[in-house]
Amino acid sequence: MATPKDLPQDIGSFIRDLRENAKISLRQLADKAGVSNPYLSQIERGLRKPSAEVLQQIASALRVSTPAMYLRAGLLDGEGQQGVLAAIAVDPDLTIAQKQSLSQIYETFRNENARHTPETPDTAEETK
Repeated sequence: MATPKDLPQDIGSFIRDLRENAKISLRQLADKAGVSNPYLSQIERGLRKPSAEVLQQIASALRVSTPAMYLRAGLLDGEGQQGVLAAIAVDPDLTIAQKQSLSQIYETFRNENARHTPETPDTAEETK
């Protein structure tokens, strides 16, 4: 069974499966979601990680719940609690540019903290 940490890597194949089950082309989904065809293709192939906002647009275009898409992408925890990125994406008081800036800053802080966090014996065993 996949753990939440495994799910973000497979969001692209999840989106592709949903699209194929809906019997719509990549181009049609890109148009409905308001993203470029090459960008969507890169998401499906795992070359790009979509923002929470793009996931919301794709979920809407595929007529699936946004929380389900966020959960699959690792933006919600198993209890359905929103992560920071999901909260930023759905905040109606922020512009798209503000959402993108906040998301980038947040990811930068998390990546920086992850690099400076010493490994505990438990995490060292998991990485082996």
